[in-house]
Amino acid sequence: MDFSDRIILDPKILVGKPVIRGTRIAVEFIVDLLAAGWSHARILESYPHLTEEDIRACLGYASELLHEVKDYPVGPLPTA
Repeated sequence: MDFSDRIILDPKILVGKPVIRGTRIAVEFIVDLLAAGWSHARILESYPHLTEEDIRACLGYASELLHEVKDYPVGPLPTA
């Protein structure tokens, strides 16, 4: 899937983090909200300028990055 129509990397926006086009909302922020239990509906209600396609693009982008990772941690993951 090509995310370039929805996800951009611009060094002038959030120091180059991937963001949803036309916003300063980082992909990692949306993934963090979902991981915290936010529903798509709650995100869209809280950020009405976003679309369902934006959320799916964030998840797809994150998924592609994880598929590219070749260094896997040994042992348990660190906890915060």
